[in-house]
Amino acid sequence: MSVDHYENFPVASWLVPPRLRGAVVAIYAFARGADDIADEGDAAPEARLAGLDHYALMLERIERGEAPVDAPFAALAVAICTHALPLAPLRALLSAFRQDVVKTRYADYPELADYCARSANPVGRLLLHLYGIDDDAARAQSDSICTGLQLANFWQDIAVDWGKWRVYLPQDDLRRFGIEEAQIGASRCDERWAQLMDFEVARTRDLLESGQPLARKLPLRLKLELNMIVAGGLRILRRIDAVRGDVFRHRPVLTHRDWAAMSIAALRP
Repeated sequence: MSVDHYENFPVASWLVPPRLRGAVVAIYAFARGADDIADEGDAAPEARLAGLDHYALMLERIERGEAPVDAPFAALAVAICTHALPLAPLRALLSAFRQDVVKTRYADYPELADYCARSANPVGRLLLHLYGIDDDAARAQSDSICTGLQLANFWQDIAVDWGKWRVYLPQDDLRRFGIEEAQIGASRCDERWAQLMDFEVARTRDLLESGQPLARKLPLRLKLELNMIVAGGLRILRRIDAVRGDVFRHRPVLTHRDWAAMSIAALRP
């Protein structure tokens, strides 16, 4: 399914069974809408937080059995009712988006990973619920993939996020490699920057690859979908490696050739 947004990663496609596709799209629309409130446009922080409060209020209404009529809540209410979706992951998403409004720096990787656990991992948990997969190993592998995809998106969008005065690179990693934030603002890529990006990309690649065994537990269509998504994340990382981390002048974008390679990768056992 084509998604009208700048991000590279597919979220719902024709590989998702028709009986689940509406729920997947409803989850995505809720998450995308709330994330855009936190990220897009030039609204003041107070207005952004008020918008996210409205999303939280709609979740409370749905939990009480009410049926909102406005998008994206109407479709989400149907999905929650039809598939008994838990609301905790949706609330976790909102907590992460609220954090984006007020927090622009991360002290270390554990702090960033906590953000990813709320901004990305809940989507994977909801998909596992839709497919009736409920075991600790699967959840851990899903979390690794979702966090890896979130980090890959951060690394490709370093320049975009700097324009919003956000730095997702952990502050202790910047210090470790001798990088000042002014270097990000100047789009300066030297050997220290290349080493920093090598480190971040390697950690992200390890996450994606550690989650790949999850595909063996999934029905065929979801297995193909997951393999393609992971392949997309890995190709983004490969493109960052190819330019020695210069995402300022060479922001990774998936091409038609990449999509063909990802389709082949999706067929692996």
